[in-house]
Amino acid sequence: MDILKKLENNERLNLEDGIKLYDLDLITLGKYANRIREEKHQKKTYFNINRHINPTNICKDVCQFCAYSASRKNPNQYTLTHEEILNIVKNSSKNDIKEVHIVSAHNPHTGLTWYMEIFKKIKTNFPHIHVKALTAAEIHFLSKQYQLSYEDIINTMIEYGVDSMPGGGAEIFDEKIRKRICGGKVSSEQWLEIHKLWHEKGRKSNATMLFGHIESREHRIDHMLRLRNLQDITGGFNAFIPLVFQTQNNYLKVKEPVTAHEILKTYAIARIMLDNIPNIKAYWATSTVKLALIAQEFGANDVDGTIEKESIQSAAGASSAKGVIQNEFIELIRNSGFIPVERDSIYNELKVW
Repeated sequence: MDILKKLENNERLNLEDGIKLYDLDLITLGKYANRIREEKHQKKTYFNINRHINPTNICKDVCQFCAYSASRKNPNQYTLTHEEILNIVKNSSKNDIKEVHIVSAHNPHTGLTWYMEIFKKIKTNFPHIHVKALTAAEIHFLSKQYQLSYEDIINTMIEYGVDSMPGGGAEIFDEKIRKRICGGKVSSEQWLEIHKLWHEKGRKSNATMLFGHIESREHRIDHMLRLRNLQDITGGFNAFIPLVFQTQNNYLKVKEPVTAHEILKTYAIARIMLDNIPNIKAYWATSTVKLALIAQEFGANDVDGTIEKESIQSAAGASSAKGVIQNEFIELIRNSGFIPVERDSIYNELKVW
């Protein structure tokens, strides 16, 4: 079979090749994905000690897949004050967190200054904590709201203490699917442009893909290839994070969640296709901790972090609301046959167990 020959020879695969990978059985895919994983990372599985903060759920957009936004199914609107956010960081700093991950809805009432000032306050009070904040979707929203260029927003983020960008807002890059699930939000081209600009500032970011809803396998491969093309140019992506779609409390009406078999195939294919992105993260908040650990055998080398509190995926049915404690993470990774490695936000190793 041609595709097996290409895999044996470590050839770079195209769209048609990527689609053919899904026809291979899971064990074969896992073998090739794990070979790449072990070449890059041996038996190490990375995690970090982090805290997710979602400062507001009020959103001007109406994305069909979202259960977090308060504009529709969630009537419980909230916006945290700066004092509340700083208290969260203060309490979490006692747990030795290395990162705050700040992602919000697109709230038209809070303002650009509101966002930037909280980053500055966190950095001033906790200079050792890495601030990962503002998805490309949020940057696009703020750019439109204030009639500023993407570069203006990015420069302001850096000035006010943002260290790296999360990968959210990518969803799926195919324009027809995107129009259906998140019309009006940042486009695929704009998402890629924003990350390119961020990388050109010498900064790192992550990239995500939301799958298991109304997209096809071809759409997933197309998504990966667009990321691979940008990575060829900038080298700025730390990790690729396939996000498993959560089926509850949204308007897409996907009856059955994607199977574990399909999830593991997608992780493995991501590792094979994305030869230039160093890390594949099995984000346990969308896949469950158990499946994220199994994914370490299928190309993934990261399980994200302790999180402490998670609001976006759990609103759609994921069991991630309260995070995972550090010692539990270490034991779970070790018991799965891997070496637990605490990392910082840009994959410097901090401690190996």
